[in-house]
Amino acid sequence: MSAVPKAGVMGWPVKHSLSPALHGHWLKRYGIDGTYEAWPVRPEELPDALRRLRDEGCRGTNLTVPHKETAMALVDAVDETARRIGAVNTLVLRDDGTLAATNTDAYGLVENIRAAAPDAVSGNFGGRAAVILGAGGAARAAVVGLADLGVREIRIVNRTLERAQALTGLGGDSDTHAVDWDERATALSDAGLLVNTTTLGMDGQPTLDIGLSELPGDAVVNDIVYAPLETPLLAAARARGNPVVDGLGMLLHQARAGFRAWFGVDPQVDDELRAAVLAARDQA
Repeated sequence: MSAVPKAGVMGWPVKHSLSPALHGHWLKRYGIDGTYEAWPVRPEELPDALRRLRDEGCRGTNLTVPHKETAMALVDAVDETARRIGAVNTLVLRDDGTLAATNTDAYGLVENIRAAAPDAVSGNFGGRAAVILGAGGAARAAVVGLADLGVREIRIVNRTLERAQALTGLGGDSDTHAVDWDERATALSDAGLLVNTTTLGMDGQPTLDIGLSELPGDAVVNDIVYAPLETPLLAAARARGNPVVDGLGMLLHQARAGFRAWFGVDPQVDDELRAAVLAARDQA
């Protein structure tokens, strides 16, 4: 293994990734003589690219689209969280040369909400339901993270009801059920948390069309989108007095476990890091 710790992110394409700016900021802050790079890897090249991690002395890698699911069959160990989510985003090369995989998105989502609304999280959102919009990979991570937090009821709302129903088994002890998209507004009744995991509201995408009149005024509203930082959903929620949580913190917090494993420091998420990553986003 290289004396200079090295890690990166594999994706196709990958030039848009903010992970090099994120980890590069931490490397500089903590005075670590290491590198974190963006590695463009075509889908058919992934097996060879993972083998090269060992040969080139890398500590590990992050994975982004389209590798999060296919990599599960190419590593030596996948932890329970990643198996439940059905995807991996962080690989660590262990001392014995094996690759261990995890998924840190559930942690990132919960820690982002905790950082912005600590009382709501510690109070388990008043014992009320969480509503998740969407049924993709981010929604799977949200269900797992919120179920593990102890949220008593999780409502998954999606345009295709069957896709939402496929996620209900991830809720563990939570009362988890699917809701038809046409019922999205009424699904907010008595909720303590609303999480948008869809791309609706992202730059270049249609606006999320949902009425908030049924949502309690103290319910936390989180949008995992961070371009723009304040989506129309968050703006509407803020205007009616709901506590809001933007999506950038999920990206930042999910990166902590990988950095800790590769570089030996548990890094801090703060305003300085947010500013550095937003600057990189705006320059991309």
